[in-house]
Amino acid sequence: MTQVNTVSAVHPVDEILPPQNMVLFGLQHVMSMYAGIVAVPLVLASAIGLQGDALVRIIDASFFMCGLATLIQTLGIGIFGAKLPIVQGTTFASVATMILIGKQSGLPGIYGAVIAGGVFCILAAPYFSRLLRFFPPVVAGTVITMIGISLLPVAFNWAGGGVPGLPGFGDPSNLALAAITLLIVLLISRFGRGFVSRIGVLLGLVIGTTIAALLGKVSTAGIASADWFGFTPPMHFGTPVFSIVPILSMLLVMLVVMVETTADLLAIGEVTGKHVGADDVAKGLRADGLSTALGGLFNAFPFTAFAQNVGLVRFTGIKSRYVVATSGVILMLMGFFPKLGALVAAIPLPVLGGAGIVLFGSVAAAGIQTLAKVNMADNRNLTIVAVSIALGLVPTTAPTLYAHLSSQAQLFLNSGITAASLSAIILNILFNMIGHDRAHPSSVADVAEHAPEQGDVH
Repeated sequence: MTQVNTVSAVHPVDEILPPQNMVLFGLQHVMSMYAGIVAVPLVLASAIGLQGDALVRIIDASFFMCGLATLIQTLGIGIFGAKLPIVQGTTFASVATMILIGKQSGLPGIYGAVIAGGVFCILAAPYFSRLLRFFPPVVAGTVITMIGISLLPVAFNWAGGGVPGLPGFGDPSNLALAAITLLIVLLISRFGRGFVSRIGVLLGLVIGTTIAALLGKVSTAGIASADWFGFTPPMHFGTPVFSIVPILSMLLVMLVVMVETTADLLAIGEVTGKHVGADDVAKGLRADGLSTALGGLFNAFPFTAFAQNVGLVRFTGIKSRYVVATSGVILMLMGFFPKLGALVAAIPLPVLGGAGIVLFGSVAAAGIQTLAKVNMADNRNLTIVAVSIALGLVPTTAPTLYAHLSSQAQLFLNSGITAASLSAIILNILFNMIGHDRAHPSSVADVAEHAPEQGDVH
């Protein structure tokens, strides 16, 4: 009898793992990205004078809405959600605009603009997704690489202890904690077997935090003071106020968010081996818009795909969207149980920095992998990549370069990801689309397409 080998028709993205595995893998996602969630409320609160109970409520609301947004993106609701392993988080692109709005109109003015921005994103999603043809491998690879490069300074700052210039930044004990965490993650990844190797980041964070606690570098005051149960009700800070100027400013922010989310969707498609088409992008952008609009009602801020979790998917090889959906459930629980959020928030920044170096570097590596498909012997492609990455590095290497430009121009140019994306798209149109000559292939696939057959005469 002839044996027939059967291959599972379930794509790894749609695989459902054992419950205990999904909980651990989901917790790993949460612990890798919690700092990104709380950073936006902390910066905004400091700038517009919020403190005490107001700040705690906004952070709790942010956890809850990040969880709900992640569920919408991973599981999908009708035309909302790309059904990919994408963690949704509050975007830093909106901070500067929200600070300006908050100083003039307070939180109600911010939330009115956020709701309008979310509705705009929903309506614009199907039109924006048609631009996907402007993201061939030379553009997508450049943008994905830039995402990783842009995130690495965040990991380095975490490793130093927070913000450069503050007391204690770069202290040898901080650097040692980051190095130990990085070493633990690498050793588990190298020598761990099966399930253990897949939770290397989680184990690195737990062991690193334990070591930090023994050194007296973990504060438990926040855990002790946090309530066991609490929830910030919708419109807790008042009815949203809709004003034309704040709304127009937020629409510009959402354009930036749409560019970055599109890049992240392409990145996760590359990492998981799942084709991401225009319809997937449209659904992913609609999920951003719906989550953002709901966020304005539930005391949160604009949402986007979190690139650091793309790096975690690549590093661990766990591609299931249901794992990420589990992280969404955990995030929602953190919004209901402040003690749980405080427990995760007790992880020292240097420990996060050690793990972040691996995660963010993995995103850059995914971009380089995409660029490997591009024909770099063609000087046009080389120019696109070189110029775009150079422009994308400006915000981190020369942060004051655009200080005298208009705030609208700074919004786009001070985002390395957006600057690199716009540059790569425009240059690709100029070099590879206008008057495109097929005699000069732009990718490795094109080279293969035009290569002579084995029997051809050379």
